[in-house]
Amino acid sequence: MATFTERMGPVLLLWLAVCLSGTWAVDKGNFKTCDQSAFCKRQRAVKPGESPYRALLETMELTNTRLTLQLINDNNKVRLLLELYRLQGNITRVKINELKPLKPRYEVPDVLIREPPTEPLSLLSQDENGVVLSLGAESQRVIVSARPFRLDIVEGRDVLMSLNSRGLLGFEHLRMRKDTQADPEAENKEGTDPANQAETATEEEEKVEDGMWEETFKSHTDSKPNGPSAISLDFSLPGVENVYGIPEHADTLKLKTTDSGDPYRLYNLDVFQYELYNPMALYGGVPVMLAHNVQRTTGIFWLNAAETWVDISSNTAGKTVFGKMLDYVQGSSETPQTDVRWISESGIIDVFLMLGPTPRDVFSQYASLTGTQAFPPLASLGYHQCRWNYNDQEDVRSVDAGFDEHDIPYDFIWLDIEHTDGKRYFTWDPHKFASPKEMLQGLLDKKRKMVAIVDPHIKVDTNYKIHNEIRSQGFYVKNKDGADYEGWCWPGSAGYPDFTRPDMRAWWASQFAYDKYEGAMENLNTWNDMNEPSVFNGPEVTMHKDAMHGSWEHRELHNLYGLYVHMATAQGLLERSGGTERPFVLTRAFFAGSQRYGAVWTGDNAAEWEHLKISIPMCLSMGLVGISFCGADVGGFFKSPSTELLVRWYQTGAYQPFFRAHAHLDTPRREPWLFGPENTALIREAVRQRYTFLPYWYQLLYHAYRTGEPVMRPLWVEYPQDPATFALDDEFLLGRNLLVHPVTEEGARGVTAYLPGKDEAWFDIHTFQKHNGGQNLYIPVTMSSIPVFQRGGSIIPRKLRVRRSSTCMEHDPYTLYVALNNQRTAEGELYIDDGHTFNYEKKEFIHRRFSFTNNVLSSANLEPDTQFTTKSWVERIIILGASKPSMITLKSADGEENQLEFDFDASMSVLTIRKPGMNAGADWTVTLQ
Repeated sequence: MATFTERMGPVLLLWLAVCLSGTWAVDKGNFKTCDQSAFCKRQRAVKPGESPYRALLETMELTNTRLTLQLINDNNKVRLLLELYRLQGNITRVKINELKPLKPRYEVPDVLIREPPTEPLSLLSQDENGVVLSLGAESQRVIVSARPFRLDIVEGRDVLMSLNSRGLLGFEHLRMRKDTQADPEAENKEGTDPANQAETATEEEEKVEDGMWEETFKSHTDSKPNGPSAISLDFSLPGVENVYGIPEHADTLKLKTTDSGDPYRLYNLDVFQYELYNPMALYGGVPVMLAHNVQRTTGIFWLNAAETWVDISSNTAGKTVFGKMLDYVQGSSETPQTDVRWISESGIIDVFLMLGPTPRDVFSQYASLTGTQAFPPLASLGYHQCRWNYNDQEDVRSVDAGFDEHDIPYDFIWLDIEHTDGKRYFTWDPHKFASPKEMLQGLLDKKRKMVAIVDPHIKVDTNYKIHNEIRSQGFYVKNKDGADYEGWCWPGSAGYPDFTRPDMRAWWASQFAYDKYEGAMENLNTWNDMNEPSVFNGPEVTMHKDAMHGSWEHRELHNLYGLYVHMATAQGLLERSGGTERPFVLTRAFFAGSQRYGAVWTGDNAAEWEHLKISIPMCLSMGLVGISFCGADVGGFFKSPSTELLVRWYQTGAYQPFFRAHAHLDTPRREPWLFGPENTALIREAVRQRYTFLPYWYQLLYHAYRTGEPVMRPLWVEYPQDPATFALDDEFLLGRNLLVHPVTEEGARGVTAYLPGKDEAWFDIHTFQKHNGGQNLYIPVTMSSIPVFQRGGSIIPRKLRVRRSSTCMEHDPYTLYVALNNQRTAEGELYIDDGHTFNYEKKEFIHRRFSFTNNVLSSANLEPDTQFTTKSWVERIIILGASKPSMITLKSADGEENQLEFDFDASMSVLTIRKPGMNAGADWTVTLQ
């Protein structure tokens, strides 16, 4: 151990010095461009229009549920097998693999929640040029053309999507390396197979390019024992100008074309203070893209966990408004079209074409494949206070007391890596955190909780029980020579558990048991950081691609590693409670399916206005691909925010799903009360607004869990036929009913918000001023302003008695905000359960539907077979856009009628009904006469 420290100590110190110095900027040289990634460069060099692939129609086999067909590469005679499935819910699945690979190619496990159910395919016609199949619904057909191979999905006369229409299908077959002595027996076996004979005859002629069998980046060499194995396929989207998704990138919501630069990269990396507005890879990668126009929304889910690059081009990109007008005047018939090319280093092509047609349909289609957002405990929707690091138990106690002293609610306080005994996870520093249970009990007494970090790099130390057990069971990832892979991270020399193994994940989960994780209690939750995985001395600050997970190289599954860490940790928290308590686990790295295990944040941002702005499109992009529980470090992780920026960030974060302040070790303290009484009051007000809306947040997360629909959503999701919404990413909707336009400009005196829906009404939630939809509204702002609007036609329940934590508010009464639309109707919902267990799965919850029509407001049970009771009651009803009644009566479920007191503000048309007093779970009607 000493020798490692002597050798690595200076390097670690140098690394930390760079990290903590004033430069605070990404070193782009640490991360590859497409040109430096050999497979990306090779595939990108393939020019459109010269596809060597031909469909061998005579090999077609059609069963009730799938079509199989061989493709041949006429250049090298290698055959591929195409499989096509029609799946339930308007999804088509296309798989392409080698017909006879030298050895199996990796297929991503554990991401799909089940084998997707199929629906019948039928043959409509066939000739020597191709085949036409029916997809059942609405005259949808698949046309497979033979020479060159091409696949089109058509509805009526419209082409929805084409595959290989530009001829960019590429499939590098596995092969023997020519300069090594091949196994003569294997050669003989190959020789007996006619499909392989052609291959061996022509393979000699294929040129070996740099980077096929070995690749060096900076000081790291990737041995590539399996040689080239990249795959590529192009998709054309006629009529489409707007594509979204493929997080995580610090970029605009609407994806840009990549013709003049690098493709968007999906390769989970620990990027030190990332740069904005570029396609570099970040901590997570979800290979899902949505395409949208006024007619239809579709999606492409490219199920591959290897390093992936996505190129986007468009025939309308770069055209000026004048150019587009000229096209129109001249009657140019060019339909807008977006072309997308996916390139992955390895694996197979396994792609799900989600055919919509509405945004909601696409969310539901994707959820049917990978599941929905985990339904979080209610407390996790409150405010989280974090920094690297709270120094000791006294520091924690003092910060906790500071919130009470300044009357600011919070639910969770967080501990970063310094709380451990020498960066050994599952332990506590024996001096600074000598009695963790006493600390946790102190928080529990106030109905508060804690999160402690558990990272997946394990200190190599024979005095550390966790390390010894992992090593003795052979659970570490191995290097290419078969020894335990060791890299370098916060503890110094570290091993990396192989989370792809179910037995390793089960062991990891068992470590969260109260008798194993000493000092843990039920109010201690977990945070997984550095799970890309981060390896400080590895290539691109991550694991070597030729490291081994059993028989698979790390390159095949890199983007899955963080998902598996998250999965195992959530399982551990679930098991420790005997399966009764909903876990809360935050992760930095993620993949498709990560939504099933908890929350995600946008990583190590900076205290800059542009980073505040980018938090909106980053979380919107995640929501579109299923990850609803998203947030950004409030205040910025690196650097120190000005007080104005800090206040504006609290005001923004209060209206984003995951609401946590976090800061770097090297920054001055920034608890909310350290910036003078005025700023403390502004921050207090933002946090308190968050708490008043907790019933609405909780209902939205429940809805996300049930349907897969995003909580924080772009305006085009609700207004899909309004092109003015398609590129908006400085404002957003929460559910359907709240529109938020945070102030993200320094020194702003006003913002212009687009209020969608020409027949809609929108009410300022602070002033109750009514505004018409279909307009750009200029809103003057001061430091206390958070522009938020409630949609006319909606009813939102809130709790106005804010207490020190969400749990303290459990039995408090509700105020209903009824915003009438221009037809003088409104509707909304209320969802209540115990807030923390899985008993809602046993129908233990209340789900009410509120509706206002014909001057009658009623509450009805949405799910009558449920059992749950609440002590909460309705203490106030505020009707916006109302007219003055002469009398108001309440009729309860037992038929009893009472007159209610009310106030009416004629200048704002606001009616306030005082103390109606009915139970929040009961049936009732309130009639305005």
